[in-house]
Amino acid sequence: QVQLVESGGGLVQAGGSLRLSCVAPERTFSRYDMGWFRQTPGKEREFVAVIAWLGGSTYYADSVKGRFTISRDDAKNTLYLQMNSVKPEDTAAYYCAARRARVPVATTPHDYDYWGQGTQVTVSS
Repeated sequence: QVQLVESGGGLVQAGGSLRLSCVAPERTFSRYDMGWFRQTPGKEREFVAVIAWLGGSTYYADSVKGRFTISRDDAKNTLYLQMNSVKPEDTAAYYCAARRARVPVATTPHDYDYWGQGTQVTVSS
């Protein structure tokens, strides 16, 4: 079983910034597309951003485009999500996910093989 471990969640005021991290085993990080998803109670898990292993292309949900940045540090086996100009509607549990790299890049949860335990982000107004 592959373990992904998120950190960096917390309470932040609207308009502020937060950076989430996700550490993965080297054998997972290498040759895997990595994504961030989020979920609020009673709702389905939704796509936030993904970064492809092949070429490093990034894709974002429209709701976060221009505010969030996904990146990866392959030397540290770590995935990041820089969250800027956060809004109360960004409040959710955030999950990192891994999927063996292939084309096209996936943005739906069921396409991902491994998941972290989640980290809570709460944005106050």
